[in-house]
Amino acid sequence: MPTHYKGSPSEIATLNAFIKLTRASNTLHQQLSRSLADYKLTESQFGVLEALYHLGPLNQRSLGEKILKSGGNITLVLVNLEKQGWVTKTKDQNDKRSHTITLTADGERFIEEVFPGHLQRISKLFSCLEENELAELSCLCKKLGVFASQWKAE
Repeated sequence: MPTHYKGSPSEIATLNAFIKLTRASNTLHQQLSRSLADYKLTESQFGVLEALYHLGPLNQRSLGEKILKSGGNITLVLVNLEKQGWVTKTKDQNDKRSHTITLTADGERFIEEVFPGHLQRISKLFSCLEENELAELSCLCKKLGVFASQWKAE
């Protein structure tokens, strides 16, 4: 559904693109969240497990930055993953204020089980796009994301 705003052609085009991007993103997240719920995982929990699996141990701040979560939110996510026995948290030897988060053996086995199916679902959701469209989408999203991260509200 396009915008009903009666602004300039540029404003209308921008709002329409924003609406489509937001709706597509929300729909993708809803579809993927359903399958993660089968494993009793949130997107944030999956993001932490996936980051640790592919990048190795990380400090709590780096994990929050990787999955775009605030300090308070990442703390709660880690507490829940620790309760499941999938991660451990240890004090950083160089900075006692920081914690290093590591996958446990159970956590590694779990993410190895969950990740392939998740990737397959993402691939199916994106299968409507041609290879050149995927590349263009990636480029446009990166451009928009970098610009937004550097933008200062007036």
